[in-house]
Amino acid sequence: MRIINGKEIADQLKNEMAAEVERLRSERGRAPHLAAILVGNDPASETYVKNKEKSCHEVGISSSVYRMPENTTEEQLLEAIDFINNDDEIDGLIVQLPLPKGLDADKVVSRIAPEKDVDGFHPINVGRMVLGQPSYLPATPMGIMLLLERSGIPTEGTRCVVVGRSNIVGTPVSILLSRNLKNANCTVTLCHSRTQNLAAVCRTADILIVAIGKCEMITGEYVKEGATVIDVGIHRVPDATKKSGYALKGDVKYDDVAGRCEFITPVPGGVGPMTIVGLLRNTLSAFKGEIYPSR
Repeated sequence: MRIINGKEIADQLKNEMAAEVERLRSERGRAPHLAAILVGNDPASETYVKNKEKSCHEVGISSSVYRMPENTTEEQLLEAIDFINNDDEIDGLIVQLPLPKGLDADKVVSRIAPEKDVDGFHPINVGRMVLGQPSYLPATPMGIMLLLERSGIPTEGTRCVVVGRSNIVGTPVSILLSRNLKNANCTVTLCHSRTQNLAAVCRTADILIVAIGKCEMITGEYVKEGATVIDVGIHRVPDATKKSGYALKGDVKYDDVAGRCEFITPVPGGVGPMTIVGLLRNTLSAFKGEIYPSR
């Protein structure tokens, strides 16, 4: 069994990006710039934005955070998005989700200019991804693809089962893995809460990707010998032995599953660090005009 060290791979990729960002800064007179809008004070969102700022600094990307109060109206939020859309010095924009009640996430995401949508959530970028056209890929699916590639895990001709059909992880990663591309070409089954005989379906997987959002749901009975298991879930579980008062667990019951796997991602330290890498790569791509060259 080999643990896939997402932090180590993320650090390698960030070092590569840092060198490219420095070169581009010398050529163009400025660095790529990523802006985030954070509405309210959701603790998980605060942590993600803080980690994003730290990672931006590590690779030389400029970072701005626009903090708005919990009672921000939809009109005020849309005005802020319009302001950043029109700022030529900002290359990428994310609106941190989830939003407070009363704010329509679909409407908000659709207001972001597609060429600045480095989360890859805008309907235009989603549509381009589905059609196999150049697009910004959602950060976590991109991170998973990079994990598989950098770990040397073969994908062509393998059976992949994805557990969870969200538009953020499950559905897009199932599309990417089924593509006729290098480091893809899987036969993919997408499962969800209504899938019958889920454990039996999961046991067919050479690569099992779990993004169901249920703490330690996937046990050893779901995993065949020699499989690769990618755990996207992250949950805070009370733990009095920890200084923080909690432990982080995934959607996979790690101790029960690890002995059956050839490769497995831990939680934390697996997929999580790669999500921010995906966001940084999209921001760098936006700065270079790779997806929308007219910028």
